[in-house]
Amino acid sequence: MLRELHISNLAVIEDATVEFGEGLNVFTGETGAGKSLIIGAFELLLGLRSGGAATGAMIRSGCDEGRVVGMFEIRDQRTADEIGAIVDMSLTPDEPLLITRRIFASGRSSVSINGSPGTAGMLRAIGELLVDIHGQHDQQYLLKPANQLKILDSFAKSSPLREKFTLTHRRLRELRQRREELLASQELRRQQTELFEFQAGEIDAAELQPNQASQVQAKFVKLSNVGRLKQDASEICDSLQEADGSVLERLQLIGRELNELTQLDADKLTNISQVLHDATDALQDVAGELNSYADSLDLDDGELTETQQLLDTINYLIHKYAGGKISDDPTGAVLEYRSQIGEKIEAMRGEETDMQHLDAEDAALQLQLGQIGEELTTKRAAAAKKLKPLIESQFKQLGMDEATFDVQIETLESTDAKVGPSGLDAIEFLVRTNPGSNAHPLRQIASGGEVSRIMLGLKSILAGGDRISVLVFDEIDANIGGRLGGVIGEKMRQLAHGATLTPRSKTAKTPPAPPAHQVLCITHLSQIAAYADNHLHISKEVSGPKNSRQTRTTVRLLTGDDRTAELAEMMAGKNYSQTALDQARELLTASSGGK
Repeated sequence: MLRELHISNLAVIEDATVEFGEGLNVFTGETGAGKSLIIGAFELLLGLRSGGAATGAMIRSGCDEGRVVGMFEIRDQRTADEIGAIVDMSLTPDEPLLITRRIFASGRSSVSINGSPGTAGMLRAIGELLVDIHGQHDQQYLLKPANQLKILDSFAKSSPLREKFTLTHRRLRELRQRREELLASQELRRQQTELFEFQAGEIDAAELQPNQASQVQAKFVKLSNVGRLKQDASEICDSLQEADGSVLERLQLIGRELNELTQLDADKLTNISQVLHDATDALQDVAGELNSYADSLDLDDGELTETQQLLDTINYLIHKYAGGKISDDPTGAVLEYRSQIGEKIEAMRGEETDMQHLDAEDAALQLQLGQIGEELTTKRAAAAKKLKPLIESQFKQLGMDEATFDVQIETLESTDAKVGPSGLDAIEFLVRTNPGSNAHPLRQIASGGEVSRIMLGLKSILAGGDRISVLVFDEIDANIGGRLGGVIGEKMRQLAHGATLTPRSKTAKTPPAPPAHQVLCITHLSQIAAYADNHLHISKEVSGPKNSRQTRTTVRLLTGDDRTAELAEMMAGKNYSQTALDQARELLTASSGGK
């Protein structure tokens, strides 16, 4: 609900603070006092007036800027969550929501929501959740067909079924998008699969092993140098023991001489002689192994060719599949790539299987969507049939005896591409206000007062399905008399307090009362004002020196005798009589508005 509205430097309002209460809040005052300006400021606050030069012209003469501040109280968690999502902040029920809008003479404006910067778009989104202003009917919640559908579903108690349809429709849309993506990439996927399969076959044919590159490289180097290895090993062997004056021959001679010297100084030379003897034995072993090694070496051109081909194959695969990757084991890098493309091959083959599953799931979801949609259509048609006489009954009570109401339902096939997430139906509330004329969509009704009365009748029936908490009625008393004014006042009071307005049989179970709304109304009729829970009087005064006089608008809450006097003046003018005062008191008593 709206707790407080503060307006400064707008038109004739220099500084005014309006405190609102629960229930029905009525504004009265002389023509031109600024009642419509209050509504205009409210629209400005909620982004229903976007700004620009025309808005800048609203600033009070001599001032650089104007300001409107509204304090709202949110009472349900769902609305708090939705507003919190709009402004990107966490809100809780009963926490004040402070909205500030400043406008400047240039037409520029700024927005603040709970102290954080905001945009006019945010204000409009918040306004659609909190407030429904009747009078500027192009902004009204009930006039939008999409919102009418939500309200009809609430009246039909089919919102859970609608949510089920929405979820099914979303799943079907996501599934078809996935299928389209698979179809679009089918040729590319086929080409990639063929490429990966070729690469996998190429790697598999080589039968690579980890660290194989270094092993084959070493074997190739050995086989390429068999001749040199055999020749050099044989020459070294000859140098050690076969040739005249070989190393071993000379060492043996030296050994014999050292043995003789050992006989002369055993303490010092025995160890040295033993070391020389051991070295001679070791070299004899080396010579023997070199001889055996040289004998084992045979040049096999076939093995060399085979090793060279294997090495070429390994280097080719390393260059192709491990190129640029620094690794101690390049063949391991090739095998890792093989593992990766193996997974990709399996995934792409799986996508082909997915396509078959998607086709089957699509058919099942399409059938389910059609069944839910048909059930939803049936519920909506039944609710529309039930709603028609209830609304027309309200019209009669509001002085629109010849008005008729219908819900136009256009139903699509479940396979139609135009089907949206709300069901198979597009609806429109149709109203015929005059006999002989055609019924028109509610949004095309021209008369502001007529629209307001239609809205009041609709709200009276549909209040239980409407989460908008603040209702503003302007021009609702246009072209009506006092008797009908009393009916309208009573209905607005009932709407504000959540009273059930629909007639019921004695045997019917009494449904729970729809939720209460905070209702704001501007009126010239005392019969309406008498039903107010809070009666606000708007007046203007002119003060100051002759050449610099200023007009100021003030707002004050009327109670007691002041309120009785205002009602009397509304009925009989400024020079009202005691009879008018008595009539005002009777109005208050009859309406219970004087409590």
